[in-house]
Amino acid sequence: MDYIKKDLGSFNLHMINTEKFKTITIKILFHTPIIKEEITKRNVLADVLLQSSNKYNSKRDLIIAAEELYAADISTNNQRLGNYILTSFNLQTLMDKYTEEGNVEKSFRFLSEILFNPDIENKQFKKDKLDIAKNNSLMALDSIKENATNYSLIRMAETFDKDSPVSYRMTGYPEDLDMITEKTLYEAYQKMINNDYVDIFVVGNFDKKEMLALVKKCFKFKRVKKRKASYYLKEHKARKKRLFAKEEIDNTQSKLAIACPINKLTEYERNYPLILANLILGGGVDSKLFKDVREKNSLCYTVRSFSNKLDSLLVITAGIDKNNYSKTVEVITRILNDLKKGKFTDNDIEIAKEFYYTSIEELEEDEYRIIVEFMMEEILGLDPIVERLKKISKVNKKEIVKVFKKITMDTVFLLEGVKNEED
Repeated sequence: MDYIKKDLGSFNLHMINTEKFKTITIKILFHTPIIKEEITKRNVLADVLLQSSNKYNSKRDLIIAAEELYAADISTNNQRLGNYILTSFNLQTLMDKYTEEGNVEKSFRFLSEILFNPDIENKQFKKDKLDIAKNNSLMALDSIKENATNYSLIRMAETFDKDSPVSYRMTGYPEDLDMITEKTLYEAYQKMINNDYVDIFVVGNFDKKEMLALVKKCFKFKRVKKRKASYYLKEHKARKKRLFAKEEIDNTQSKLAIACPINKLTEYERNYPLILANLILGGGVDSKLFKDVREKNSLCYTVRSFSNKLDSLLVITAGIDKNNYSKTVEVITRILNDLKKGKFTDNDIEIAKEFYYTSIEELEEDEYRIIVEFMMEEILGLDPIVERLKKISKVNKKEIVKVFKKITMDTVFLLEGVKNEED
């Protein structure tokens, strides 16, 4: 892969050149500091923009237009990264080589039409389109408990720190949905287009000069913007006494979610030893959690851990029988304490490193994973992939133990399934 970044004033263009794919993929990212009360509005806005545009007056018209571009795929989503909310608009289309001359440019213009020429009248969005988007949002809000694992993580985060962005529900909130009007949504659109920091990522096999010219022609942002705050959240000081909480759910299986704040990490520890520490703890079938909690003690159906660098947080999650709750927490506590004492082998470290190498190799097989990788390089200031592979290979046991000692089990949340198998 060949990567180049261009600062174009009003946005950064990231061009990732590879011969792996027959498609050109573009992701336009809008970054702004997250405000809890505006999450729902962002979700509705992203949906409304994909309902219609000034040129394409209905969802059906948009779908037909995308099909005429050789089934160009367009999507949007919102995500939180630390202190920011990122709204992305994505388009994937076949290269001209496999379609016809000008297909990529037509596809980019199609995305530009959706972004810059929305379906509005009298400086506000149309009520019928807003009603559709609000109804879609309401259905997502109503179904939040259907994915018990995700819901347990949401409730764990709210219990851990209800005032932190960690606890914000990215599906939004019903009370905020009620407040959205055609006018306030248009104001939110103007704010996003004019004030958000913008990154544009393009992945595929293309001529760099031609792609630069095409992006500049199709996506004209008028203002120069800068990032307004750090992406990193303030570290969470662990409680003196572990917090236990639970909620019942109409399910046969229970979900356990544990928040473990990580304090005083150096940049090097955050980007290297922490990765291996998480893999050793709960990153796969060779991890301590999987082997001990699941295989040896048969206490869970699933178990894993993941770390969030921007939140300075490690999370452990498991699907369990409610009767195994106390024993599961006991075993997880012992495992983490053992790791802090260095009770793992050099072979454990090598397995974690091999897992990391494989994940880096596999990311080259997916356009959007490639974009995420370079996006995180940009946000976190990571070393290039080649340099990261060298540094991860040199991480030693002493460095990993030092990271484990900075991890504290703080909040233990049980989403308790109260439904019997016979029900």
